[in-house]
Amino acid sequence: MMLSSWFRLKYPHIAVGALASSAPILYFDGIAPRHGYFYVVTKDFKDTSESCYNTIRKSWHVIDRIAKKPNGLSILSKRFKICKKLSTSSNLKDYLGSIYTGVAQYNDPHENTLKVICDAIDGAANKTDVLGQIFEGVVAYHDKKKKPCYEMEGNKEPTETDIGWAWQTCSEMVVPIGVDKDDSLFQPVPFNMKEFVNDCQKQYGVFPQPHWVTTYYGGPDLKLNLKRFASNIIFSNGLKDPYSSGGVLKSISDSIIAVITKNGSHCLDLGSEDPRDPHWLITQRNTEMKIIKGWIDKYQADLRNSTK
Repeated sequence: MMLSSWFRLKYPHIAVGALASSAPILYFDGIAPRHGYFYVVTKDFKDTSESCYNTIRKSWHVIDRIAKKPNGLSILSKRFKICKKLSTSSNLKDYLGSIYTGVAQYNDPHENTLKVICDAIDGAANKTDVLGQIFEGVVAYHDKKKKPCYEMEGNKEPTETDIGWAWQTCSEMVVPIGVDKDDSLFQPVPFNMKEFVNDCQKQYGVFPQPHWVTTYYGGPDLKLNLKRFASNIIFSNGLKDPYSSGGVLKSISDSIIAVITKNGSHCLDLGSEDPRDPHWLITQRNTEMKIIKGWIDKYQADLRNSTK
């Protein structure tokens, strides 16, 4: 929730404080490493299962090799039971990539979908059939429901949220995420600003403003500006969340506080209470509520004193 921290920074007379859950406010203008997001996704899978991680890494090359055959796209479409025949192998790789990043980002401790997928990949009967193993992961992702065919995300109508976020990233919130690590779960695809600009102009007719966030909210050293000018902000991050790579992971002052959980995922602390919640999540929420109560108590005390 980047907006909450920025709102508090800009309008401290309106908001007593802010809980910025999973806010990657450092992922702009080269402040955080561009490969950070995919580094965390890679670590999540590697920590869950080394063999699962290795199988996924191998799969990209297998897909590329098959795609080069005269009937390669038909083979891949059948192997993965894609509802609409693939037009390029990139569509399949994007689909699989969205599954892996999604489960890493939103993996909750109740379902642990990331482990479910890796267990399915590792548990496939034929360990020499890499695509067969990957397909078992796809089935597991869809709640182990073996459907007649699987609809890839790219074939679905985009939601208002999808369209809105795409527009924002193309106009004023340029998040330069890329893959440029040799040991990544994914094939190298470094962020290319020139290509990004061309895509945005083609899609929306706008020219991206990569420096807008740092200009409007406080220059290239956002941490220093938070220390100088801000107060009463909690930056909560789960280290399993790929966006934590662009988050504030250490407290900046007595009132700019970092609350970190080793096993947390994206915005997990903002979810409703669940009887299955692990102790560390309950503790995180209680810590945040205690800090917020302190802000409110102080504000009310100051208000009472000002009217005497």
